[in-house]
Order: sequence, then C-alpha cells, then structure tokens
Amino acid sequence: MDGYKIDFFRFRYMKNILNNLFEYKTLTKNQAKEALIGISTAQFTNSEIASFLTIYAMRSITVEELEGFREGMLELCLKMDLSAYDPIDVCGTGGDGKDTFNISTLSCFIVAGAGQRVAKHGNHGVSSMCGSSTVLEYLGMKFTNDKSSLERNIEEAGVCFLHAPLFHPAMKNVAPVRKELGVKTFFNMLGPMVNPVSPKKQLVGVYSLELARLFAYLYQQTDKEFLVLHALDGYDEISLTGAFKIITPHTEQVLTPEDLGLSQLNKAQLSGGKTVEESAKIFMNVLNDAGTDAQKQVVLANAAMALFCANPKLDYKEAVSMARESLESKRALQCFKKVIA
Repeated sequence: MDGYKIDFFRFRYMKNILNNLFEYKTLTKNQAKEALIGISTAQFTNSEIASFLTIYAMRSITVEELEGFREGMLELCLKMDLSAYDPIDVCGTGGDGKDTFNISTLSCFIVAGAGQRVAKHGNHGVSSMCGSSTVLEYLGMKFTNDKSSLERNIEEAGVCFLHAPLFHPAMKNVAPVRKELGVKTFFNMLGPMVNPVSPKKQLVGVYSLELARLFAYLYQQTDKEFLVLHALDGYDEISLTGAFKIITPHTEQVLTPEDLGLSQLNKAQLSGGKTVEESAKIFMNVLNDAGTDAQKQVVLANAAMALFCANPKLDYKEAVSMARESLESKRALQCFKKVIA
C-alpha cells in the first residue's frame, strides 16, 4: 500500500508540473530543482521525462528554471576538487545542427600544450553523430571518476576528461530518452554549467544569442573568469564562417576572422565525418598538423579564445600564435598521447 501511495504521489507531481507547462506557465527555481532531482533519482517514467524535455524544445527556458536545473544537477553531482591545477573547461552546448568535426575537443589539447591546464567535461553526441566522449572513447580513452587518475592526467598531460554520466545521475538516467528524441534539450545547456570540477575559468560556446545572454547573466553572478561565444550564423563555436560574438566579465564584442589574423572559411570546410571512424581520422590528422588549412585555422581560433579567456591580458593574435606553436611543435599531440596512455 505504501508503495502505491508513493507511486501515486509521483504520478500526481509530474502530472501537475506538465499541466502547468502545457498552459504556458513557467517553473519556479525550486520547482525546476525538484523536477531535475526527480529525473536524477528515477522517480519518473521515460514517457514523463520525454514530455518534460519536449516542452523545453518548444519554448525558451527562463533564468529561474535554468538556475533550478543547474542546482539540482550540482546537488547530486560527484564533485572533484582539482582547484590546485586552476584548470579551464572548453566546451559547447551542442545542438547547433551544424555537424562540424570535434573542434572544441581538439582545442582542449592545444590549450593544454600551450601550458593552460584543462578539465574537459563532455558526453556522447545526442543531437550530433559524434560527441567528445564518442571520438575520445574510439581513440582509446578510458573514462574514470577516480580522483587520483584524473589528477595524474591533469598533472602529466595537462588535461583530464570528465565523462558526464560518471558524475551526474541525471545524465545517466535521461540518456536513453535523449538518444531516442535525437534533438537538443535543456541538458545541452546544462552540460557546460555543471562541470564536477567547478573550474574558475570557463569558455562556453552556445547555439543562440538568447542563450549567450542567459549564460552571461548567470556567470556574472559568480567569480568565474568566463567567455561565452556564439557565431552569428548559428554555430556554438568560432566557425570563421563569419562574425562571432564574445561576452566576458570585462567586455562584449563582435569579432571577425580578420581580428584574429585568420581567413574566412565556408561551411563545407568544417564538415565532420559521417562515421565515428571518419571523425577520429580528422581528429588525429589535425593533432598531427596534417589536417586541411581550414581545419587547422578553426581549431587555432577556438584554442586561442580559450587562452584569452584564461589570460585576458593577451591580445587575440598573440593567443593565436601561442595556439599555433602548441600544435606545430606537437606539444598538443603529446598531451593527447599522455592522457590516452
């Protein structure tokens, strides 16, 4: 009987939440947090979760809702203290539908090769074919949430990788539903905000200007050295296909490829592989400085912006030069080899 009462309460709770959302109402911060904790602790069915996620694919999320979801994720998260290494996280929300190669993941190794340690938070692709976890796992990375292993990676290789489902119950429980839906959800937005390391430096690329402003507002309430970027033609990273916007604690600017001393590219030059094997081949070609000139430039641009985020005293072209040296000297490749070993 008690089990029935608990199940009935759960059923009524989610039903009430969904009915409110169907009537175009929004959740309070606390309601959003409770809903996320319910998802994380397997209190709702896959159908209920799918309905919940779909609503946020159809309308904008509010600041209160995003704050609540973030707090729920962090409350249940397996946290890792790597503050002694002062790392940066470099990631995008995904969900831009552009199917580029793994630009931000490659950028992490270039940043590490330039001397800035990286704690990269990532996952398998949901709205894209090949996410950061997918390509790294294919190339031999063994995911772990063991602190000593992560410390060894960041100390010896300058970079460690935190596979989201190992640290977030919500990511694990919702993964089958997200995979079946195959579209971006608010979990795309949450990924960069819930790194278990809580790094004090954060570069995040987002797929819309609206989301850029939302992220900037939330990060401004923290002590992070952050940089939010959005390519004005819809990419969640610097694509060099046109102008892009950056927002930091100190400035808000629209930049062009020329501002970085780089060339403008076209969309076709950024295409990812059609299979994981093809994506991995592109990945290793770029790390070996054997990719196309376009692939090299776009990775350097994103790595340079991460270096600028970590050290705002750099000018953009100086940051590009540091990134180029890391790649061409093979230091970035050595960082990758050490973390895979």
